[in-house]
Amino acid sequence: MTRASSDDATPIELRYEDGTIRIDGLGESSVSPSALRSSVPALEADSRTDGWRVPAGSYAVLRAAIAETAAAVDDRVLDLAPLPELRSAYELRDYQATALEAWLETDRWADGPALESDSRTDDWRAPAGVLELPTGSGKTVIALKAIERLSVPTLVVVPTIDLLEQWQRELEREFDVPIGRFGGGEQRLEPITISTYDSAYLKADSVGDRFGLVVFDEVHHLGGEGYREIARLLAAPARLGLTATFERPDGAHEVIKEIVGPLVRRVDVDELAGDHLANYDVKRLAVSLTPEERAEYDRNQEIFADYLAKSGIDMRSGSDYQELVKRSGSDPEAREALLARQRARELMLGSENKLSALAGILDEHRGERTIIFTAHNDLAYDVSERFLIPTITHQTGAAERREILERFREGTYTRIATSNVLDEGVDVPDANVAVVLSGSGSEREFTQRLGRILRPNADGGRALLYEVVSEETGEERVADRRR
Repeated sequence: MTRASSDDATPIELRYEDGTIRIDGLGESSVSPSALRSSVPALEADSRTDGWRVPAGSYAVLRAAIAETAAAVDDRVLDLAPLPELRSAYELRDYQATALEAWLETDRWADGPALESDSRTDDWRAPAGVLELPTGSGKTVIALKAIERLSVPTLVVVPTIDLLEQWQRELEREFDVPIGRFGGGEQRLEPITISTYDSAYLKADSVGDRFGLVVFDEVHHLGGEGYREIARLLAAPARLGLTATFERPDGAHEVIKEIVGPLVRRVDVDELAGDHLANYDVKRLAVSLTPEERAEYDRNQEIFADYLAKSGIDMRSGSDYQELVKRSGSDPEAREALLARQRARELMLGSENKLSALAGILDEHRGERTIIFTAHNDLAYDVSERFLIPTITHQTGAAERREILERFREGTYTRIATSNVLDEGVDVPDANVAVVLSGSGSEREFTQRLGRILRPNADGGRALLYEVVSEETGEERVADRRR
């Protein structure tokens, strides 16, 4: 795509090469590389071509910067296959429509190739940003309507095979076009393609010019160091991130803002409860350690605390814990302290009275669909054995997992237990009671677990989440952090 200029200077040529944008003719144009770099800090000289280069993810920023000059552009970056006009049968709820419009208003690139016609301004837009909405609020529906609005080749990136298959079913049902797939044993490119993060990481540099829009489901995964490269290798100027919990404790959401776009709309659970999601209550049940558990817990905590006092490690961050792990490889006292900490955690997270409390909850909610969450496999299996409840962990095979969830959906099972794997990335049937027997201090984890019971009930009843916490232990601080 070539833009006219006010003079006859040689146009700046842009083309995609292996996850980067190659820029030729910049030196012969009226644009100074140093001036361009002030807007595009990723711009670097390329000694191999005597030209310049930026990561493909900077394509929109580069075009916006060039658009501020009078330079002509010969833009051959995107190689977009034709698509028919896409139509989705979904009708958006008010809050979904508001979120979509907020995203569409983010204009990264009014002078770029046509990605969406705006009849109000006679201009073109390539929106980019993140939407944060609760689990069960229909983020997928918003994304489908975004794909419909732009009607350009689109890559959807998801974290799990379960979500890959769920998205594939939705895309095939909504749009009368072939749906490509990267992941689960398939490598098939189509104008609309669904991919796992792992497959996208491997494929992005070879297909990075083929999409005008990229949708990152569970976009917080892009905070991981390796996965960030997916966004940097794709040229797609339109970008949509979806999540129930955007901010990360490690601050990596700031990187996501740079490579996907800012948080443009946040909808809190409480805004939707009662209208679009079930009303809910959260109950915290405090249980005591048995005398034997208390004695062993205190003994192990003392070993751990004594070592920290001697070593100068204060455990204020993840790096402090990593330092303890590193020392444990050569220091017997550090190893003893690490094992003592682990044993104390096992006692507080899986105490005997937690299982007694669970027995009371299950008896009170007999016949109601209930999900029991644990932090570790051992406790999940204890629950399964004691209460004859099917359990899903990371060790559960795909076929067995599907069978358990299907029986839970149809009502053959009314209770399931799990250790983390149902927090996200799995299409979990509706439930109205959740029990957190143990978990981390992550607000994201808590929000995702709450979201599993927030789809409205047919009888309009309230959803209920129980937190079972061992009192006078470190678990009280953990529970406070996640709330």
